Amino acid sequence: MLQDIRDNAQGTIAKIIIAVLIVSLSIWGMDAIVGGFSGEPEVATVNGEEITEREFLRMVQIETQRRLNQMERPDPSMLDEDQLRQEVLESMIREEILAQEAASQGLALSDQGVDQLIVSLPLFQVNGEFSQDRFVSFVRNQGMTVAEFREMLRKDYVSGQIQGAMIQAGVAPAEAARMILAIQQQQRDFRTLTLTGESVADQVKITDADIEAWYEENQSRFLEPESVDVRYLVLSLDNLRDRVEVSEEELRAQYEQTVNELTPEERRTAHILIEDGEQAEEQIQEIQERLEAGEDFAELAREYSDDPLTAEAGGDLGYLVRGDLAEAYDEAMFALDEGEVAGPVETEYGTHFIKLLDVRQSEPPSFEELKPQLRQRLATQRAAEEYARLRTELADLAYAEENLEYPAEQLDLTIRTREDVTRENNEPPFDHPGLVRQLFSGDVLQEGFNTELIDVEENTTVVARVAEHHPEREKPLSEVAGQIRERLERERTLELLRDKADTMLSRLRDGEMTPEGDDWTRYDDVTRNLSAVPGPVQAEAFSLPRPGEGDFRFGSTAVGTDLVLIALSDVTDGEVEEGSEDMRNMRMLLAQLNGQQEYQAYVRTLRERAEVERP
Repeated sequence: MLQDIRDNAQGTIAKIIIAVLIVSLSIWGMDAIVGGFSGEPEVATVNGEEITEREFLRMVQIETQRRLNQMERPDPSMLDEDQLRQEVLESMIREEILAQEAASQGLALSDQGVDQLIVSLPLFQVNGEFSQDRFVSFVRNQGMTVAEFREMLRKDYVSGQIQGAMIQAGVAPAEAARMILAIQQQQRDFRTLTLTGESVADQVKITDADIEAWYEENQSRFLEPESVDVRYLVLSLDNLRDRVEVSEEELRAQYEQTVNELTPEERRTAHILIEDGEQAEEQIQEIQERLEAGEDFAELAREYSDDPLTAEAGGDLGYLVRGDLAEAYDEAMFALDEGEVAGPVETEYGTHFIKLLDVRQSEPPSFEELKPQLRQRLATQRAAEEYARLRTELADLAYAEENLEYPAEQLDLTIRTREDVTRENNEPPFDHPGLVRQLFSGDVLQEGFNTELIDVEENTTVVARVAEHHPEREKPLSEVAGQIRERLERERTLELLRDKADTMLSRLRDGEMTPEGDDWTRYDDVTRNLSAVPGPVQAEAFSLPRPGEGDFRFGSTAVGTDLVLIALSDVTDGEVEEGSEDMRNMRMLLAQLNGQQEYQAYVRTLRERAEVERP
């Protein structure tokens, strides 16, 4: 079931998030994918403007796919659908509020601006050039019209101007930036004296009675987690591919087909598009007459074409291969000789006049160069077909049988075992949350059923059953006595060292002794990222207050079973030049953070003032 969901998911949906981010859109902005459609069921109204059920469900689908794409192993069962729907609706409400605010401020984006925005998006480019076919196909795959997509970009871009303007308008005092940089670049001089655990080892005596007493007081620390011993089957495309044999004749046949695919004939065309409308027939007649009169095709494209993305370039669509555009366009394009014009040609986009500008085809690679790749491709294709067939069969057998022996025998799979699988921190494939959740479900754990098929990786499926269940239990003292002894020895060692350190620190503060001598290690000009100093020592040294001139500040910290005394002698703030690049970058960062906070406060205020109704 999980694989079916993944197979049917629109992988390109995630790309729209990336594309829209390029123009400073937040996730809220995706609700504008469809405009308002009157007469549809609504999920909310914002200051009288409706958010339709159609808009909402589409946004839920997009956000669901986005979150699945963020998972290392996408699993829809891991999503809280109720929470997701609530978050999506709230984000759509906020975005509608922002769109209304942008409109009230007179912010707008012209049709030409929308066109420039679309052309600039890498998602719609092929070899660095805008591809109208890719653009139209993508939009329609989202269930939108081109007009709806253009309006979505317009609304989100304009709303994004408010956010961008407020963030850019953020300010930060120069002194705040200087102080942060000075602290970041601060250097400290200090000395350390290490009191080793070995120096008090003879005073550390831990008895069996001490261990038993600590065990009795802390038994909850020594619980053996619930676990199961598992028997399971793995169906993998990789394993199936290893069994596939491919003949030389098949490879050569595949080569002939592949060469045509790798080096297809490319044709560069220009077109004049006339969309359906009241004047379409009249315009088509005019274009046809003017072409027959010998007028320039490019000029006519600029004058008549309803494709704003290519009209200014004389209708130039760039190089295309068969299948890039509609079938009727392909047939007309490949029937032309260079310089010839065809039309009118009817497609789902409207009526075209087509001119062939150029034809090109590159030299194909040799058979020997492609042979390994071809073998891999054919083996993968066959293994994929076999994988799909066996996966369906395994699902049926695992559901019908009360064991794994019969499915394994029928599909030539090996039954594997794994002991002590817990609810977390397992090795693959039992690091998959969905598989573990099923193992500990009532149907599998208590009723003895097999799990559903779980796709733990792409093209790797697992079905499992519980062989034995081990409830949570307390570990006996005999298993943990050594661990307890080590803990008590360390605690007792540090306790003795702290008593000794307290006495020494008192004498140091009173001036009865000084941090001098061979036992003390000196560190000068230590920065916050100096790795030569143990982490606990560095953290303590940089947490001590600044000492007076000629004075010390003292502290201590544990490092393993040792205790380190620290005597801080000097603190030197970093030197920050007012016009330095570091200063400019810090002020910019602080300003952006302040601007972001102001923007968030602004959005909260708009949200509080808005009249929002939910059915």
